[in-house]
Amino acid sequence: MKRRTFLLAAVSCAMLPTLPAVAQDASAGGLTITQGFARSSPMMANAGAGFLTITNAGAADRLLAFKTEACEQPELHTHIEQDGMMAMRKVDAIDVPANSQTVLAPGGLHLMFIGLKSPLQEGGQVAVTLVFEKAGEIAVSLPVKGPGAMN
Repeated sequence: MKRRTFLLAAVSCAMLPTLPAVAQDASAGGLTITQGFARSSPMMANAGAGFLTITNAGAADRLLAFKTEACEQPELHTHIEQDGMMAMRKVDAIDVPANSQTVLAPGGLHLMFIGLKSPLQEGGQVAVTLVFEKAGEIAVSLPVKGPGAMN
């Protein structure tokens, strides 16, 4: 009886669909990074975007930059309305107030991957290292979701 149960379990597991990539949470210096993801990019796209939530349980900090091998020029960006049109703009840093959350989300603050070395493909992962003024560097892996992903 035990053999059949084991065999049935092994066959059932082999038949499960592949699970989607999930965000890797990370923390350091009172900061916790969650809900990270990047959007997939069309084959000829030169840029992509990444999003995440920074929960700060300590003193105020600032996200100064991020590093990645996925692109030539990683930048911190935001969306602004200018003359009735939405436009992206580079920001020098992103404030992370004490005892709060800072959300990088579509339509707002985000990580911008400029000069992609290869397309961001749905189901893949993008390794990034966030650089904070006080907490230092925090490495995370962002799963790549579809082009219209919101969270």
